Amino acid sequence: MKLGVMSACFTGMKLDAALDYCAEVGLDAIELPVGGYPGDPWKLAGIQTNKKKLDELKAMLKDRGLEVHGIACHGNPVHPNKKIAAEHLKAHRDAVMLAKEFKTVVINFSGCPGGCATDKSPNFVTCPWPDEFAAAADYQWNKVLIPFWKKENDFAAKHGVKIAFEAHPGMTVHTPEDIVRLRKACGKQLGANVDPSHFFWQGIDPIGAVRYLGDNKCIFHVHAKDCKIDEYNASKCGNLDIKSYGDIKNRGWVFRTVGYGHGEEFWKPFISMLRTYGYDGVISIEHEDGLMSMSEGFEKAVEFLANVVIFEKVGKAWWF
Repeated sequence: MKLGVMSACFTGMKLDAALDYCAEVGLDAIELPVGGYPGDPWKLAGIQTNKKKLDELKAMLKDRGLEVHGIACHGNPVHPNKKIAAEHLKAHRDAVMLAKEFKTVVINFSGCPGGCATDKSPNFVTCPWPDEFAAAADYQWNKVLIPFWKKENDFAAKHGVKIAFEAHPGMTVHTPEDIVRLRKACGKQLGANVDPSHFFWQGIDPIGAVRYLGDNKCIFHVHAKDCKIDEYNASKCGNLDIKSYGDIKNRGWVFRTVGYGHGEEFWKPFISMLRTYGYDGVISIEHEDGLMSMSEGFEKAVEFLANVVIFEKVGKAWWF
């Protein structure tokens, strides 16, 4: 395995400074943003059409010993607002074409449609009753998501690229079961970006999620981000908490730097389960900790994971 970072957290830096920083702290890889909610801070969308600029980017990476291990375009390409949907679809297609150049994956959300054809806002369905909620979910899956992602699966297959969905509440595909359902309906280019923080948030065991996704052969990418459930607050408001992420004292849960939500007693079995199912790619650090600066939280995550991630390939089993 290797260590990397979702570099959207460095968008306040110039690209060369961000790459220098990644090399200085000892990373192997970087995940580049090209649009959607992470934005396109370094104007990389479409860079594959400009050979000179693409070669310059590749040289910058090579000089620092970094590889690209993912192209991030987290968005809502099925948004009921057609303008937003078109912008996010363009970002997704740009990501696929850049991922083709670097022989890597695209990381995205499934998106969340409206609850019917005339809705103007996304509708995140969380229960099947009253019956209009079940009808909304049926519309979202069968009329929007499956037709859309079948087409995008075929586009990605044409270019030899895989798409890794981040199972994020607020998006229709927000559980391991949802990812497998969409994959079975649309094609084998679709799979998972495993982010344990989102599973903790929903009460899903991330290690069990890895087993399920591994059994379905669709672990394409992994984010390293932690989550802390505040048992006292959660006993009052649950985990479907819409308070500001900045209201840390009163939220039912918060994102944390790796190691500050769960210790090695979780992260070592998690990493081991990933390897059990053949994942030997990059563990990409994502920083969204409201109690630490980006630099401190990120560097603490690097230090913590250096003692947890299994870096070397398995040798011959000499003991049997």
